[in-house]
Amino acid sequence: MQYTKNFKGRSYRFDGLKSLLAKASPLRSADELAGIAAASEEERAVAQWVLADLPLTELLAEPLIPPEEDEVSRLIAESHDRTAFAPVSSLTVGGLREWLLADGTSEADIASVRFGLTPEMAAAVAKIMRNQDLIAVARRCAVTTRFRNTIGLPGRISTRLQPNHPTDDPKGIAASVLDGLLYGNGDAVIGINPATDSLKNVENLLHLLDEIIRWHEIPTQSCVLAHVTTTLELMRRGAPVDLVFQSIAGTEAANKSFGINLALLAEARDAALAQNRWSLGENLMYFETGQGSALSANAHFGLDAQTCEARAYAVARAFSPLLVNTVVGFIGPEYLYDGKQIIRAGLEDHFCGKLLGLPMGCDVCYTNHAEADQNDMDNLMTLLAVAGCTFIMGIPGGDDIMLAYQTTSFHDALYLRRVLGLRPAPEFEDWLNRMGIFNGRNALSRDAQSPRLLTFINELTGEK
Repeated sequence: MQYTKNFKGRSYRFDGLKSLLAKASPLRSADELAGIAAASEEERAVAQWVLADLPLTELLAEPLIPPEEDEVSRLIAESHDRTAFAPVSSLTVGGLREWLLADGTSEADIASVRFGLTPEMAAAVAKIMRNQDLIAVARRCAVTTRFRNTIGLPGRISTRLQPNHPTDDPKGIAASVLDGLLYGNGDAVIGINPATDSLKNVENLLHLLDEIIRWHEIPTQSCVLAHVTTTLELMRRGAPVDLVFQSIAGTEAANKSFGINLALLAEARDAALAQNRWSLGENLMYFETGQGSALSANAHFGLDAQTCEARAYAVARAFSPLLVNTVVGFIGPEYLYDGKQIIRAGLEDHFCGKLLGLPMGCDVCYTNHAEADQNDMDNLMTLLAVAGCTFIMGIPGGDDIMLAYQTTSFHDALYLRRVLGLRPAPEFEDWLNRMGIFNGRNALSRDAQSPRLLTFINELTGEK
C-alpha cells in the first residue's frame, strides 16, 4: 500500500508500511547507513503525521516480513491476543498515544492490552512520541519477575554486577564481585561475559559464582553470558546454571546469524526449568538486544533499526525472561552516532519493552569512537530511572576492560537510589542490611568494622 500526503505544495509518497515507519523514525545513523532514513526533517515530520493517522488494524493487516518466510513474524501473528486488542482496536497510532498518556488510563488498563499490542504497534507509537511521553508511559508499565529475588517492583532499581576480566582470572573476577557487592550492586544478576566460550572455562566461572552466592547466602542469581548451546551442554553435564543467556534479534535471519532459533531457545528454557534452582519464581532467561544488530547481519529486510529492535521483544516475551537488556550504544556510531541518538534509542527501547510486558533494563553505554561521553550517559541513566527502568549495569569505574566500552559504574546505582529515593530488590536489600553493607536506610554503612562484614570480606578475598 502507498501512503501519500501533500504539504506546502509538495507531494510526499511512502511506498508501503516499511518505508513509512523508517522515514517516521527519529534520525539515527543505522537507518542512514541502510539507505531508508527520511531525506529531510520535513519528510520525517510528514511521515510521522501520516503514521499518526494510521489505524492500528493496518499494522496487523500488512506484515512487515511475510510469516511464511520468517518465524518471528509467525510468532507475532500467532501470539496476538485479539480479545486484549479489542479495547484499542478502533484507534489510530496517534489515538493510541493519546490513550496511553490520558489521565483516565490506569496502569491496569495498559497492562490489560499488553498482549493485544504487537511490536510494530509499539514501535509505531514510539516514533510519534516525545522523550517525555516515552518516560511518562513507561513509568506506568510495571513488570515484576522473580528467580531468587523480586525484580521490577515500583520504587526499586536493580543492577547487573558485571565483573568481566580480560583473561577470566578467578581472583580478578572475585575482587570485582566483592567491590560491586560492597556498593550494593548485583540484585538483578551477577553476570560475566566470558573472554572465551570454551566449555571448561564457562563451567569454572559458573562454579565460582555459585560458590560465592551459596556460601554467603546472597539472594540473587548468576549468569555466564555464553552462547546458549554452550549453556545447554553444561546443563547436561550438571553445571550450576541459574539464568540462560542469549542475544536475540527481530528477524529469523538475524537470529540465525547468532546461531539460534526459537526451538533452540525453547529447548534451553526447558532444560533450565529442569534444574529447579530458583526459590521464588520461574523467570530464568536473560536476553540482550540492541538497535542495529539485524542491520549488522544484513538481515533487516528493509526495516528500520527501532522497529527491528521492537520485534526482538516478541521473541523475549515468548520465554518469560527474568531480565531483558538493550545494550544501547554498544554496536557503535555506525548505528547510533552520538549522545543524542543513544539517549533517544534507550528511551524508545525501554518504552517498547515495558509496554509489551518485559522486565526491561538498559546497558547505558557507548564506545570510545562515538560522539558521546559520560555526561550523556548520566543523562540517559537518570531519565531511565525516572521512567521506571528495571536495571542498569554496575562495572568497576564504568569501564569494561574486557569488552572495551564505557558504561555505568557501581557508584551510579547509589546516585540513582539517593537522588530518586529508589531501593534495591527487597530480598537483596535485607541481605545488604544484615551484612552491614547498608545501614538500614538505603545508604552505605559507616560501620566498616562490622564483624559480619569483615568476615564476608575476608572469606571472599581468601584472607584469615
